[in-house]
Amino acid sequence: MYCRNCGTEHPDNAQFCPNCGVSAAGGGGGAMAGARVEYAGFWRRLAAILIDIVVLIIPVVLLRKIGGSGAGSLLVFVLEWLYFSYQESSTAQATIGKRVLGIKVTDLEGNRISFGRATGRYFAKIISALIILIGFIMAAFTSKKQGLHDMIAGTLVVKNS
Repeated sequence: MYCRNCGTEHPDNAQFCPNCGVSAAGGGGGAMAGARVEYAGFWRRLAAILIDIVVLIIPVVLLRKIGGSGAGSLLVFVLEWLYFSYQESSTAQATIGKRVLGIKVTDLEGNRISFGRATGRYFAKIISALIILIGFIMAAFTSKKQGLHDMIAGTLVVKNS
């Protein structure tokens, strides 16, 4: 929907324009049309990953103790891959940290991503990390708040509507 006062695009269920504050309910039907996407910003995404780290810390420590250095590292790698890829491709479209903060992962059209795409996104995070974390920091500066790994995988992280 669009605000008839300032023309800003809004979700269908908007109660007021987030740009100018004009009530969406006021004055005649058809004042708005369309839908608006709110991208999750850098700080919200950072907070989500910190929550996920807290969630994973006990299983990671246990797997490292059980498997030793080599096998333990492999088990941790598999655990983290499955944790992120399974949850981000699930109906929730989000890890525990993302759910707590009200954000989810979608494709570029706002649809749920497949396990394969979620896996690609997970492995693309390695590239984001290798370049001194610049791939993650990019989310603070790109128009759709995408990190390098999101651009590679063709994904967005958006606020739940």
